[in-house]
Amino acid sequence: MFFASSAKPIDDNLKNFVDEIEAQSPSLSVLTARQFRYSLRQTPVELNIKEPRQFNVLEEFIIRAAIEFQPPPTEDELASVLGLDSVFIKTTTATLRSLQTLSPTSPLTVTPEGRSFYEKGSVPQPPYPIQINAITDPLSDKITFQSESLNETVINLPDLADFITIDNTIADIASLPLEKIQKNIQASGLALHLPEEGKIVTSCKVLASTQKIWRKISLFVIFDALEDKLSIQIRNGKQILESASNWLEVLHNEGKISLQALCKLSTEAINFEREAILKQKNTEIEARLENIRKKALEIAAKASDKIDKSKVLGEAVQLRDGQISQVFSEVLNSAKSQVIIYSPWVNQTVVNEKFLTLLQKLANRGVWILIGHGIARRQDEDKPIPPEVEKKLRAIKTPDGLPSVQVFLLGDSHVKEVIVDKEIHLCGSHNWLSYRGDYLPRGESVYKVTIPHQVQEAYEFLANRFQNHAQNLWQNALENRDYQLAVETLCVWGALGMEDIALKEIQKNNWFELLPVWLNLALQGLKLKNLSDDSASFKTALSLLSQVSIEETFLEQLQQGWRKVISAIAINNPKTALNLLTDEVWAQFIRLKIVQESDSRNDFILYRP
Repeated sequence: MFFASSAKPIDDNLKNFVDEIEAQSPSLSVLTARQFRYSLRQTPVELNIKEPRQFNVLEEFIIRAAIEFQPPPTEDELASVLGLDSVFIKTTTATLRSLQTLSPTSPLTVTPEGRSFYEKGSVPQPPYPIQINAITDPLSDKITFQSESLNETVINLPDLADFITIDNTIADIASLPLEKIQKNIQASGLALHLPEEGKIVTSCKVLASTQKIWRKISLFVIFDALEDKLSIQIRNGKQILESASNWLEVLHNEGKISLQALCKLSTEAINFEREAILKQKNTEIEARLENIRKKALEIAAKASDKIDKSKVLGEAVQLRDGQISQVFSEVLNSAKSQVIIYSPWVNQTVVNEKFLTLLQKLANRGVWILIGHGIARRQDEDKPIPPEVEKKLRAIKTPDGLPSVQVFLLGDSHVKEVIVDKEIHLCGSHNWLSYRGDYLPRGESVYKVTIPHQVQEAYEFLANRFQNHAQNLWQNALENRDYQLAVETLCVWGALGMEDIALKEIQKNNWFELLPVWLNLALQGLKLKNLSDDSASFKTALSLLSQVSIEETFLEQLQQGWRKVISAIAINNPKTALNLLTDEVWAQFIRLKIVQESDSRNDFILYRP
């Protein structure tokens, strides 16, 4: 929070919610929080419900005869076959017709509804009525049903409709198609329409006039400094009303609502808060760099000490001009698993063939490379990376075909940092990936830091930015079912050692086409020793095999992936590999032809792709 809560238009009874929202991330600040009321519409309705009962012997025979006899029999013909008085047959068929099980005229023909009940061994009972309430919510634009009626209460709060035009047009419940009513009843969680059990709502009628019911809601305006974005959130208690929130954001972006009128939040106040947050964020970065500068001076002052503690505690060494490029190259070449670079700009002067060759050598060793760039607060105002440069960077692959380099326009940052293997941190005034076309000394200085806690602090700052960006990429990939975008996201998670998060998202969204990609991530993690042989993720991934069809187009890649992963685990720990191959897993391996039925588990773990 960057100016006092008392200076913000925040209702007293919402302050706890404000604290919870701002505790989620240092970049979040609630600019205003106010309560309003708005009206629901409650309409009492009567439903008729039909439920099944088991048919008796005569009913079963009549229905069966109507289905199987060709041509279908009449009542008299069926009575003759059974040797019964036709009165018994006609009485029973009259009952079945009244239940819409048989068609109304002879010969005996089963209705689709009757056939459905017959397949379940039952016939419907006469429908019975039940009274419930239809609730129309103009904010969610939904009609729901509930058994208990809402209480009419007085709420002394501003009416949201006084500030925003809310469409309170009530759908005529009586005119709604029965199918829509049935679906809404099911969505409301009422066990009144259960077709699979034979319980069916057959009709709905309005019993009385519609009643207005007031409900309390809360409105929050939230600024995210990381995204430089203003969002509006509507809540009913702790529940976020997604559709209402999105609707208000659209209205605000289109200039159709005024935050000044709605919640006493002026444009000046928004800009003040925004600048305060961004200033605070930059202050934190500068403070971190200042600590590094002080440490470097302390080490330089103690350079004459006989005992060199730097090897134990790490050090911060200042580099100048010509030293910078040389150390940058040396540090990159030393990378074993991960390189993170943030440079405000990227150009082809630095990202030349020599630099690309270096990155490819790192990729050949399985090193992940994350590059962030951008300096402007708005990405559309930033200087883009030349397309040909970005294309060449993205073309760098690992031996297993994964994109080793991920490059993103993150924006809104002046930091110029390099972090290698979470062990070495380069920071200062040097633009790592953009020069002005020459390599002449410019009086620049850079610090090479190996002090563990300071390297970790810098890593967490940059890793968090990439993780937030990955989360946005994943949401876009899900919305558009964009496979390539999903692969990019998985590679960012893999680069950050978040293979478990990648797998959970694949499982959560049933996107099993991405499993071969995840196996390649896991294989790289095993080779780099960033992922342990006994990681719980492997058991989770194996449990998903039962949901993979033998007809999948990605089956061959899945087969190869598991062979390589099990082999990589077995090289270091054969017992762990064997423990993963339980009877259930082995059965799935055979079904999916990852192994042959004649293979043994002991021989399989000795397999070397």
